[in-house]
Amino acid sequence: MPDEPGRAFREAWIAGVHRHYPGEPKPGYVAPWAETPDWERASAAAVEEQVRAFVTATDGRTARLSREQKGRFVALCWIGQIFRHFPDPKPAYVADWADLPTWQRETDADIFESIEQRAG
Repeated sequence: MPDEPGRAFREAWIAGVHRHYPGEPKPGYVAPWAETPDWERASAAAVEEQVRAFVTATDGRTARLSREQKGRFVALCWIGQIFRHFPDPKPAYVADWADLPTWQRETDADIFESIEQRAG
């Protein structure tokens, strides 16, 4: 089901990992939707909806945001989902933007832009 909530997020994540990850990504990073854990699918759906709502609430003016601002938005929304699903997450799972590897920052920006294009 292509319009299943969260699927666009996951597809953009996988594409971004393939584009930006240095070397061979971990299998879990590029696992297909059907193999993605339930909590991760629910989180992808929630963050995808947050991005769509933000694009809508700004009447599409999110196009004026920098890639960094877009990526930060996705990263922060994702951290909220981690706290929602894990009572005591590993620090790496809730790392601040500056502490994320470059590939992940670029992938988060790609995710925002992909959802933004679909919403517009």
